[in-house]
Amino acid sequence: NVSDRHLHSIKVFMGDILGTVSCVTMNKCITKATQMKYVHQRPPPWSDTLPTLHIITPTYGRPVQKAELTRLTNTLLHIPNLHWLVVEDSVQRTALVSRLLENTGLNYTHLNVETPENLKTQKKPRNVRFPRGTMQRNLALRWLREHINPNSSHKGVVYFADDDNTYSLELFEEMRWTRNVSVWPVAFVGGLRYESPKINSQGKVFGWKTVFDPRRPFAIDMAGFAVNLQLILSKPQACFKLKRVKGGYQESSLLQGLVTLSDLEPKAANCTKILVWHTRTERPLLVNEGEKGFTSGTMEV
Repeated sequence: NVSDRHLHSIKVFMGDILGTVSCVTMNKCITKATQMKYVHQRPPPWSDTLPTLHIITPTYGRPVQKAELTRLTNTLLHIPNLHWLVVEDSVQRTALVSRLLENTGLNYTHLNVETPENLKTQKKPRNVRFPRGTMQRNLALRWLREHINPNSSHKGVVYFADDDNTYSLELFEEMRWTRNVSVWPVAFVGGLRYESPKINSQGKVFGWKTVFDPRRPFAIDMAGFAVNLQLILSKPQACFKLKRVKGGYQESSLLQGLVTLSDLEPKAANCTKILVWHTRTERPLLVNEGEKGFTSGTMEV
């Protein structure tokens, strides 16, 4: 055992992750710490040789909105040559989303269009519905067509990345070189572990691995495909249909105006790998919210 006399003379210097140095003695622990400044990671430098990824994300106000957009931000910060189009389902752009986007360091466009209340609540024929995000995705497509000249040399790819999914970084690099429309599996959709295009021995799509209505022209999830920007620009009438679209047919309503089945380009190792998951954030149980003396309504969550 070390005596008290020896302990008194021993000094152990430690450098922690903050760059602090601690002098530890028998009688006292002196810590000199410099305050860490938290700064947002910046995206990789722009490259003139890479096609731009135009990532379209519809979003709407709810308790987990900021959490989901923050998670997606932390993914997108790793992707070079990225343009994020965030479209709020709102009568105006909200302060919450505006502040979040300003602090990301990402190249972004912030848009808004409110889904009319009559479209949200109107009685519809069986199997016909108005999916959330339809008007928002169409507004982003219109923005691209209005701001990018189809005759320019700009190369890019369009992807619809909802804020409630989880994305592998590998997915974005795979889609970057899409010639027409690229496709891949999506996990946790349709009541299955994953849905996927069916690929034949020649590496071509010939059908769909899905339980829900496999006869759909493009039986694919919104997160399961990307479109070459020039294809979007050259076919200005192609959009997500607003009226009388059966549930699960939104993707088909766009893709039918762009390509045929034989044009599809399988990615993710011929659709044998999962690179995107429809995870969703669990809805929080806020049963005690509003109780006197507890959380403040002015705190941004």
